[in-house]
Amino acid sequence: MEAVSRATWVIAYRDLLRFVQDRPRLIGSFAMPLLFLIIFGAGFNRVIGALAPGVDFIQFMYPGIVAMTVLMSSLMSGLSIVWDREFGFLREVLVAPLSRTGIVLGKVAGNAVIAIGQGFVMLALAPIVGVQLDFILVLKLIPLLLIVSIPLSGLGILMASRMRSQQGFQMLMQIIITPLLFLSGMFFPINNVPVWLEVVSKFNPLTYGVDAIRQVFLSGNASSISVDSSYAFGITVFGHTMGIIEDAIVMAVLGIILLSLAIWAFGRQE
Repeated sequence: MEAVSRATWVIAYRDLLRFVQDRPRLIGSFAMPLLFLIIFGAGFNRVIGALAPGVDFIQFMYPGIVAMTVLMSSLMSGLSIVWDREFGFLREVLVAPLSRTGIVLGKVAGNAVIAIGQGFVMLALAPIVGVQLDFILVLKLIPLLLIVSIPLSGLGILMASRMRSQQGFQMLMQIIITPLLFLSGMFFPINNVPVWLEVVSKFNPLTYGVDAIRQVFLSGNASSISVDSSYAFGITVFGHTMGIIEDAIVMAVLGIILLSLAIWAFGRQE
């Protein structure tokens, strides 16, 4: 247990330090979320208008932008492993007296802290785009961002466990990121699409993270919303509309599964 804790701390600290010192990555991690917010938000807000009384397109989409920021940051945990392998640092880590389970947990912990920090930066933009925030809402978001980050970090490490080049990993990541984003309910209500698309979206782990974050935002702005839009836009599974806690449980279970697979795959490396 001590070996796992030591490895977790060492790897997490190293990833946090490297992230702070890497200014292009620091700035670039916000590029895609901001691009989506500006182009889709500003471009479609007037065209689409209100999706429900008190909820315009930007208010609907903004929680998905926060989730996208967490997604982009979390999957970078895998890229850092590929980078370390390509430059020989991973071999030194593997022969060091560090637990391989602790190495994976350290990657996940470091990226979870980064993801939450980046999520907070995106939250700072909320008043600018007309999304209201309060202290209680932010407190509710902290554990949700953590729960969303863990399965996505596990997925990133699982993807990177056998990749040998950064180019190959980045190409694979783009192939995975695009459907994850567009099938997460970020741009449209899941319950108002063709049945086949609704079914596919419900198998997307990010869908439940976006739904939980959106319900927190909409419930926090209930005074300006005349209907319970958090449930109007919610995910219906077998006739039951998922709540925040249920979405979080789904993400937590997926996190345990993906993290376990990531630890298993990483442990098989030579």
